[in-house]
Amino acid sequence: MGDGVRVEEAIGLQIARLRAERRMSLTELGEALGRYLDRPWSRQAVHQAERGQRSFTAAELTALALALDTSVPALFRAEGDRIELPGGAVSPEEYRGILLNRERDTPLDGVEELIVALHDIGEVLSRPALVRLARIGEVADQVAGPESRPA
Repeated sequence: MGDGVRVEEAIGLQIARLRAERRMSLTELGEALGRYLDRPWSRQAVHQAERGQRSFTAAELTALALALDTSVPALFRAEGDRIELPGGAVSPEEYRGILLNRERDTPLDGVEELIVALHDIGEVLSRPALVRLARIGEVADQVAGPESRPA
């Protein structure tokens, strides 16, 4: 193995992140998956998935995207690591390329690139230092009061 992340681990990290953002427990996600699959996942199965310790069928990836209210490509996002596949690693750029629609004749292409850009902007804006600055700005507005705001 190289210095990268296995694709199952990358997916697991996203499942864990999205589940936390949606304030779902392991059990709740497992039960939500049961609405789309033949049976719910146990909390252990969800935990294993989040740790990259299982492979995913197409149906499971679809169910995960539905249960987590996200897209299938979003489940595959990786944070700048090389991605390990059974035959070797691919670069972050190459991997990122497969998450976008490559068909030049579909109007979605630009939209998908925009979605990725907006996601990246969202990640930047959620950094703790910027969140603190935004809070400071809100407090300053409240202290200043409505009369000091430009019309």
